Amino acid sequence: MSTAERALVAWIPDWPIHAYLQDQTDAEGADTVAEPVAATTPSAPAIALIAGHRVIACSAAARAEGVRIGLREREAQMRCPDLILRPHIPEVDERRFAPVIAAIEQLIPGVESRRPGVCAMRARGPARFYGGEEPAAAALLELARTLGLPELRVGIADGLFTAEQAARTTGTAPATHSPRFGVQIVAPGGSAAFLSPLPVGRAAPGDFAEVLQGLGIRTLGALAALPESAVRERFGAAGVATHRRATASGPVHGIELRPRPPVREFAVDLTFEPPLDSADQLAFACVTLAERFIAGLAEERLVCTALRIELTDDIGVRHEREWAHPHRFTANDTVGRIRWQASALPQTGERGGAGVTQIRITPTHTDRAAAHEPGLWSTEPEERVHHHLSRAQTRLGHAAVGTMQLTGGRRLTDRQRLVPWGTTRVRTRESRSSRSSAAGPWPGALTGAIPSRVFPEPFPAELRDARGTLIGVDAEDLLTAPPAQLQVARTRFPQPVQDWSHPWPLRERWWEGAPERIRLQLQLAGGDAWLLSYEHGAWFAEGRYD
Repeated sequence: MSTAERALVAWIPDWPIHAYLQDQTDAEGADTVAEPVAATTPSAPAIALIAGHRVIACSAAARAEGVRIGLREREAQMRCPDLILRPHIPEVDERRFAPVIAAIEQLIPGVESRRPGVCAMRARGPARFYGGEEPAAAALLELARTLGLPELRVGIADGLFTAEQAARTTGTAPATHSPRFGVQIVAPGGSAAFLSPLPVGRAAPGDFAEVLQGLGIRTLGALAALPESAVRERFGAAGVATHRRATASGPVHGIELRPRPPVREFAVDLTFEPPLDSADQLAFACVTLAERFIAGLAEERLVCTALRIELTDDIGVRHEREWAHPHRFTANDTVGRIRWQASALPQTGERGGAGVTQIRITPTHTDRAAAHEPGLWSTEPEERVHHHLSRAQTRLGHAAVGTMQLTGGRRLTDRQRLVPWGTTRVRTRESRSSRSSAAGPWPGALTGAIPSRVFPEPFPAELRDARGTLIGVDAEDLLTAPPAQLQVARTRFPQPVQDWSHPWPLRERWWEGAPERIRLQLQLAGGDAWLLSYEHGAWFAEGRYD
């Protein structure tokens, strides 16, 4: 008699293919699919997912052409010339399987995700609730159909390994009965008889399975017939684990099935009736919501460093924005972001609605609270500065108080960006372009010392030689004469020019009509130094070295 507890395993064949097809459908812009194509049906295209130049998963159409898991990429293409090869991305499998697990947990609590496409749970609770193991399996199949997974299969047996093998079995097998398509139930105590004719590779890793087959042990029944002490002496711990799976024995210590803890939903929302049109009204109404949002994270010892705010108006238009914080969000910070986002909405007459009817706050990035605790020494000055600047920002507006951020660019004015206080710029796909990289490379950019003063708008300047003639730049990007006098705006400096650099050209974005610029550094006899640029036949002062 098996000592393993009854387990129920749900298995979705070819889950990586199913996840890939679903991901491709969403990428093409389809929100919902009324009749999804199952990866196990012949109507699905011949697709194979590749990793390490070997087939990891393939669709039913590909298997019909002879493609099998483990084949090399070239051999799979030879067997099926129309085969579509795509790289296998494990993250897609896990991400697409997470909603399935959440839906199953709503039906049957205590689910353990074995791997993407396979989950397990104890059979005793569902059987008592639904009045038997067969009705419990039928409820799971019905849920799968509503999720667009008609190919899901259920196996129930003594022990996780036996239940998973039952889910993978089609047709008749010893000590089993199939009350409906997609369900295989192994009778209590019949696990050993069910596993006996299965190949030994079902329970043993690849290399170990080859060793056992070389010794003439080709089925699980043959392996189960050996004494466990002899297997331990010959093959060690790996052999004992395989032997216990073959004999359908339960774990020696502990429990075999470990359900995952319930996933807590940290997102909060609030509905308004009548709609709110004023940003101040909306912020005041969301004070309690923001406190509940932060308190929910604090209960799990988490802090929020990035969140998404969704505002939905009465005509169904959703205004969404993601906010990031350099430290962590507090309730006041969250309310401030709500006020700023509501202030940026179009006016009521422009958007055609009466106001906001629903708000939803979702954390997009959380961190452990212990990582954001103050250090050993006091950080009171920093907190005081943040407090006063945040209050000023609340009164003056989101973009009224900010800090400078160094970005990429060749001109000094292009490298400055004002970031609102308490906000971290969220990098999007567009912001990952070369222009956002401060590291460069930026050919033609200023290297070495940077002017201490950079003018927002360059001042007109004049550069003259010793005879008072204006100096220009010739066709070879050289000065037409040695510089001697400098005038910036209406100020003519009495000190003569002492040293100057070689001029260097700055040619960029010519396809957008950007002018060609020549840059020059020079130093006066009094110690002042300037950065000049020459464009359209005139000099301009970009910055000054103090």
